[in-house]
Amino acid sequence: MEFIDRKREISQLHSAYQRGEASLIVVWGRRRLGKSRLLSEWTRQVDGTYWVADESSAAIQRRYLSQELEAVLPGFSAVAYPDWHSLLNRLSVDARRTGWRGPLVLDEFPYMAAAAPELPSVLQKWVDREKREGKIVLALSGSSQRMMMDTVLSADAPLFGRADTMFRLEPMSPGYIPEALQRSDAQTLLDFYTCWGGVPRYWELAAPYGARYRDAVDELVLSPLGVLHDEINRLLHMELPSAIALRPILDAIGSGAHRISEIAGRLQTPATSLSRGLSRLQDLGYVTRDVPFGENEKKGKKARYPLADPFLRLWFRAVAPHRGALHTGVSSTRLQILDSVWSGLRGESWEDLCRMAMPHLRLFGCEWTPARRFWQGNNSEWDVVSTSIDEEIVVFGECKSLARPAGTADLEKMIRAVLSKNVPAGIGSSDAQREFLLFVPEIEPGIDLNVPGVTVIDGTRVFTALREIGGGG
Repeated sequence: MEFIDRKREISQLHSAYQRGEASLIVVWGRRRLGKSRLLSEWTRQVDGTYWVADESSAAIQRRYLSQELEAVLPGFSAVAYPDWHSLLNRLSVDARRTGWRGPLVLDEFPYMAAAAPELPSVLQKWVDREKREGKIVLALSGSSQRMMMDTVLSADAPLFGRADTMFRLEPMSPGYIPEALQRSDAQTLLDFYTCWGGVPRYWELAAPYGARYRDAVDELVLSPLGVLHDEINRLLHMELPSAIALRPILDAIGSGAHRISEIAGRLQTPATSLSRGLSRLQDLGYVTRDVPFGENEKKGKKARYPLADPFLRLWFRAVAPHRGALHTGVSSTRLQILDSVWSGLRGESWEDLCRMAMPHLRLFGCEWTPARRFWQGNNSEWDVVSTSIDEEIVVFGECKSLARPAGTADLEKMIRAVLSKNVPAGIGSSDAQREFLLFVPEIEPGIDLNVPGVTVIDGTRVFTALREIGGGG
C-alpha cells in the first residue's frame, strides 16, 4: 500500500532536521501503527540512515549498526566496538570530519536498552555533547511504551528533557480509508473501519479484498491459518516487559464488562486490584477511559473502560470466545460467528466515527468541543453530545448504522425516536439553543433532508469531515 497521510508528522520531522543543529527526536506508540514506515519514509526523503534493532546481544547490535553506517561513513564498520561509548564517540568524530548530520534513526530502541541497560545514560551524555558541539540529528523510536517511559519519557528517565521533537503516533484518520481502499461509498468504508480501525498494517493486509470484508476477516482473522488469528496474544507478548498477564482484563472488557465493578465481577477479583492493569492497558493503547459528557475526565466516577480499537472488539468477540469452533469449523461456520456479532460491532464503530467527525462538521456555523457519549441514571443515553465553543448551542445526536440506504419511512421513524428522548439538564448554559442530530450511513437519493427539528448527516459527510483529522494523523 502506498504511503498516505502522516503529513503533520513528516512536517515535524523535517522541521527538526532543517534547523541545522543537533537534535533528538522521540517517536513512540503502540505496535502496527506505522512508526517504522513513517521513519523509513522520512529518512528516504532526507537521505538519512534508518536502522531497526532486534533482540540480539548488545555486541551484535553494535556490529549491525556499524555496518549500516558504513554506507555513509566509509570505514566505520572496520572496527569492533567494545561498548556503546566507543561507537558513539567514533560516530561524532566521523560525522564532523565528513559533515554528515544524519538523521540517524534507531528504531525499536527498547531492544537496545534491554540488551545494554547502560545505553540510555551513555546516550544522555552523548546527546548533551552533540547539542553543544555537533549537528547530528538522532531519532529514537519504540513500540514498548513502558521501556520508552523508563528511558526517555518519564521525569526520572536518563534522556528526559533532551528531546527537541517528540510525539506519540496515533491511529490513522478514518478519513483516509477511501484513499487506501480506492472506494468512496460510505457503507463499504464503514464495514472496513469496523474490521480494521485506524491501523495501517491491517489496512495493508485487507485492501486487496476491497469491499469483501467477510472474506477478509475469515481468511485473515477467523481462520486458524490467518496471519491475524493470534494477533492479540502476539502483541501482548511483544511488549517489554510482556503484557500477557493483562489478557484476562481484556477478555472481560471484550465480553461486555466496561465498569470496574463489572470487570472485577467477571474476574472474581477485588476492584482495587485492577487500577494498575487498566492504567497500563490505557498506556499501551488497548483500552480507553470513557466518561459521560460533562463529567470531569480524571475524576468522573461513572467511567467506563471500553476497548480502544475496532479490531480489538472484533477479535475479542469473534475469535477469543470461539477458538474451538474456529479451529474445527469450515468457512461457513466461521462466517456464522462473524455474522452473529457483526451488527453490534458495526453500530459501535459508526458511533465512534460520528463522534470523531463532530468537531469537523462545521454545523450551524460554529466551532465545536470534542463529542462524547452521555449516560446518567434514568436519563436517556445519547450517542453524540457536544457544545459550541461559546456554549450557546448544544447538540444531541443519535447514530443508526443501517446496512442499507435509509428511506423516507426509516427516517421518519428514527426522527420520531430522536425527538421523543429526554434531554439532560446541566449541559451548556441555561439558555443554550438545543439542536438534534441523526447520523445515518446512507440515504436513498432524492430524499429531502431539511427536516424540522433534526439535522440528518450521512456517511459521505462524516468521512469528508474525518479527512480533516488526517492532515496529520
